[in-house]
Amino acid sequence: MQTTATKDVNYEQDLHEWIKAEKAAIELIHVTGSLWFDKSVELVMFRNQMIDRSSSQLLNLVQYSKEIVKKPINIFDALAIAKELNAIDLAPSRLDLGRLAHEWLVEKEKYGTVSKFIADKLKDFIGKGKKSLTPKDVVLYGFGRIGRLLARELTIMAGKGEQLRLRAIVTRDKSDEDIIKRADLLRTDSVHGPFPGTVIEDLKNRALIINGHTVHMISAKNPEDIDYTKYGINNALLVDNTGVARDRDGLGKHLLSKGVDKVLLTAPGKGDIPNVVYGVNQTQHSENEKIYSAASCTTNAIVPVLAVIDRTFGIERGHIETIHSYTNDQNLLDNYHPKYRRGRSAALNMVITETGADKAVSKALPQLAGKITGNAVRVPTPDVSLAILNLTLGKNSDKDAINEILKEAALKGDLVEQIQYSYGNELVSTDLVGNPCASIVDSPATIVSKDGKTAVLYVWYDNEYGYSRQVIRFAKYLADVIRLTYY
Repeated sequence: MQTTATKDVNYEQDLHEWIKAEKAAIELIHVTGSLWFDKSVELVMFRNQMIDRSSSQLLNLVQYSKEIVKKPINIFDALAIAKELNAIDLAPSRLDLGRLAHEWLVEKEKYGTVSKFIADKLKDFIGKGKKSLTPKDVVLYGFGRIGRLLARELTIMAGKGEQLRLRAIVTRDKSDEDIIKRADLLRTDSVHGPFPGTVIEDLKNRALIINGHTVHMISAKNPEDIDYTKYGINNALLVDNTGVARDRDGLGKHLLSKGVDKVLLTAPGKGDIPNVVYGVNQTQHSENEKIYSAASCTTNAIVPVLAVIDRTFGIERGHIETIHSYTNDQNLLDNYHPKYRRGRSAALNMVITETGADKAVSKALPQLAGKITGNAVRVPTPDVSLAILNLTLGKNSDKDAINEILKEAALKGDLVEQIQYSYGNELVSTDLVGNPCASIVDSPATIVSKDGKTAVLYVWYDNEYGYSRQVIRFAKYLADVIRLTYY
């Protein structure tokens, strides 16, 4: 039986160990920043962002690694590895510190020292010229929900400016008041919180200075009338967030302006425009293509999971029901709307409406054409949605096997940035606001029929932020500024 004195000693020891760990985490913050700003080397921990994180958040990632990923890493090994990374000549890259720390734990006897371990593991990353990057100018055409999130992420994650550079934002209004209002909407957001950076209005030069980046605020009614080269913008990737034009003729007008090289639509494209879910089908299009679509938020959520299930078990048919947060195209109060039911108050009603995600699946996964149906229910929440996938499998399976396959896909392979695997029994939608993944698999909710033929999967997604991160991943691919990766 423990005495009071023994309990006091244990308390002090535990507190002392925690303080040591927090000091190590604070030092790790500094090293992470140095790698990012000096070398364009981004550290992540089992795909979770480490840049711009507090010491407590980093320690929580270590705990996540132990409990969720089942990798018994510690903050001290992670710090030692990060220091070694900072001491060597690394090419621009994205490195999973969690994976490296786990591999060091398992293989340290083989290598003896951290320096020998890193020299072997990252031999293809060491030395200048391994991967030179030419920065790409980016123009945001439209500045709504997705546009503002893209602006936040592009400036927060700019680092040395060797990848994507936000150079301009196009809106229709020419007034100073418009710039001031746009700046205020960028600074604060009812769903995603305050912008963790600085936004300064430069009305004289019609620009916003966002985290030190001068972003020109251009007003125009017609995309083809703009000369971006007047602002020093050349060969830019233009991201159209308006959704006004979705076909080749409409989006092609951007290419008639001076300074634009490629166009990326943040909505499903029509006709022959490639609809791309990054991580799944980005390589399946002509290098000469100039116009792309990043598909929809729902398509980006379901396609990675469908790809894994179809590859492993085969999908004979399926139905997708999306429980989707309301969007700006619905009415706040009952009013006229060209589409049925969407005119009814979004804040008061669940609204059955169509989704194009089932048709979009066939563009990313042609083998599923005609096998998937879909519908949507808009609900009175502002963000985070849920896709319910009811699938008839080609091979019989069970809940554990399906969950294990999805867990593997979330930790290894080509879809680690797209799929997250959740163990949480108490997971609800607000927990996932700001989640960077396209798909979050709710493993406790998975249902498989007794005969093993039918599976029901629950896939969450932040239909604003998670989708925006997918857009940026695809934008980096189109701009050819993808760095070397180890994760």
